[in-house]
Amino acid sequence: MPLKRVNQLAVPVGVVFIVVMLVVPLPAFLLDLLIALNITGALLILLTAMFVRRPLDFAAFPAVLLVMTLFRLALNVSATRLVLLDGFAGHVIDTFGHFVVGGSLVVGLIVFAILLVIQFVVITNGAGRVAEVGARFTLDAMPGKQMAIDADLNSGLIDEDEARKRRREVHAEADFYGAMDGASKFVKGDAIAAIVITLVNLVGGFAVGMAQKGLSLSDAISTYSLLSVGDGLVSQIPALLLSVATGLVVTRSTGEDDMGSDIMRQITAQRMPLRVAGFAGLLLCVIPGLPKLPFILAGGLMLLASTRVDDGEKAAEPEAAAELRPREETPEDLVHEIQVDPLALDLSPDIVDLVDTASGGDLLSRVKALRRKIAGEIGILIPPLRTRDNLDLPSQTYAVKLFGVEVARGEAPRGQVLAIGDFLGSLPGTPTREPVFGLDAKWIAQELRSQAEISGATVVDRSSVITTHLAEIVGQHAARLLGREDVRLLTDVVKKTHPVVVEELTPTQLSLGEIQRVLQALLDEGVSIRDLVRIFESLSLRAQTSKDVDILVEAARAALGPAIVARHMSDGAVSVISLEPILEHQLLEAQRPTDGGAILALDPETAQQVLSRLDGLVRDAQESNVHPVLVCAPQIRASVRRFLRPTMPDLPVLSYTELIGGGQVRSVGVVTPEPLALAR
Repeated sequence: MPLKRVNQLAVPVGVVFIVVMLVVPLPAFLLDLLIALNITGALLILLTAMFVRRPLDFAAFPAVLLVMTLFRLALNVSATRLVLLDGFAGHVIDTFGHFVVGGSLVVGLIVFAILLVIQFVVITNGAGRVAEVGARFTLDAMPGKQMAIDADLNSGLIDEDEARKRRREVHAEADFYGAMDGASKFVKGDAIAAIVITLVNLVGGFAVGMAQKGLSLSDAISTYSLLSVGDGLVSQIPALLLSVATGLVVTRSTGEDDMGSDIMRQITAQRMPLRVAGFAGLLLCVIPGLPKLPFILAGGLMLLASTRVDDGEKAAEPEAAAELRPREETPEDLVHEIQVDPLALDLSPDIVDLVDTASGGDLLSRVKALRRKIAGEIGILIPPLRTRDNLDLPSQTYAVKLFGVEVARGEAPRGQVLAIGDFLGSLPGTPTREPVFGLDAKWIAQELRSQAEISGATVVDRSSVITTHLAEIVGQHAARLLGREDVRLLTDVVKKTHPVVVEELTPTQLSLGEIQRVLQALLDEGVSIRDLVRIFESLSLRAQTSKDVDILVEAARAALGPAIVARHMSDGAVSVISLEPILEHQLLEAQRPTDGGAILALDPETAQQVLSRLDGLVRDAQESNVHPVLVCAPQIRASVRRFLRPTMPDLPVLSYTELIGGGQVRSVGVVTPEPLALAR
């Protein structure tokens, strides 16, 4: 039979056999075999619990605990039947009754009572309480863990597969601790059952021995009492092992190694505690009457162990001394100091722990994931983020700089998380605003995270707040961050897969500088440049007739039309506001070329009319939960965008050519102002 089939049938067959044991008498030799199997199986489970690295690695433990408890109770029933019927229940129980307890009923009862106290009062109660608290806190923490996974996914730190895996682990952890809470009740009930079964064996043995077999009181006590105590001890030893395993599993925290390695590594990590314990053991020798040799051996072992431990402080002293020694400055060091970083993050000294991996800071790894996410979304390679501490910043503050100029600032108090929501009044904390969307928020202590999530708030950790803020800043300033070297690198990447496209475009038709200006113009309006092949093909065709940046940009936008329109679609359609044809013609006549591109030369009164009517249409649409775009002729799209940017920066401006093949178009208004007058 295949091994997989054996594994599938082993447990079901075993459970059925256990049920049969409760009814069918077993011969003594088979009972001995099953008792030995019970003891060794409990020892195996205990060792398995010690060697797992985290509780979920032994997720089957609650079911195993239930099966082993039922198996042990079935053995108790079978042993009780043999004790009362034959006065003999196998050699294992007989040995425990005579050899282990010295053949003394009093000693056996005392040992049995001590084992019951250890298991029931100490281990079982403690493990049950830990399991109950663990289940409660695990269930309370589930929403927060789900939010943390979503935050990591949104910030680009993990992908969909990793997020799905973590969600499964969260659910598995909740199921495990819930099952352990119930399984601990079986252990407690088993301890109570052991007491009852032993008392029944004692009373029943006296009755059977004296009433049915005609034994004297002393013979009945000698025979049945020792067998009952032996049966109880045989049952309590594996029960104690399983109780210890239960306590180890529910108190086990996730580590990098097994329990034994973790304990020994952490106990022997410091030399001073071992020395103090060793000298304390030696000092106990001076107390009159105490034996000297045991304490000398114990203290000596501690001192010997302290000599084997590496002294981390002394090892760090040479490194610290080397750092304190003055180092001669070189011209390269000075050049490095005067260079301006494209993207930098300054932190006040009290929140530097965000980038300190030794203290659990994960900001740098999240920024690394953010770079991958931005590259996949808008197609640029943002420069590495340089982080430094800044003594000039107020406490708990960070500042984002572009090319040495601060563009944004926020707060990230240590030991706190940001709760975002409308019902935060009952939570103690510092009111603030979410830095990206300006939502009402409050910085609260980490201990209140579960309470905030229960009240319906979205809770975000400090690293996620800064990462989201950085993503927003990079999106707003993507055009500035795209340098000439970045364009060359992107061009080389395209050349590897589409060499003809690149060779035809540059340097014969357009230089890298002209391509950079086109890509910057696209990024400036939030258009992704991931599809460089299509962009380069459109530029190559249009550059044959004109090298005007606005014309080249419109050619690239026409090629990317479906992708541009897709960002503004809702329910399969894009809502548009258009310009009256006469108005478009007048705007075309009002265009004037400049070094920065064409602009609309309108007098202030006419410009105000256009802006007010357009603003009214946008407001009406937004009140109906519609986010419209403005469409116009491609010849005036760029100049209209420059005209609207100071007052309506968030209104997208598209051309008619971009809408071709982009899906259904739904009109929400037409701008029809009074006849326009040209500026003189």
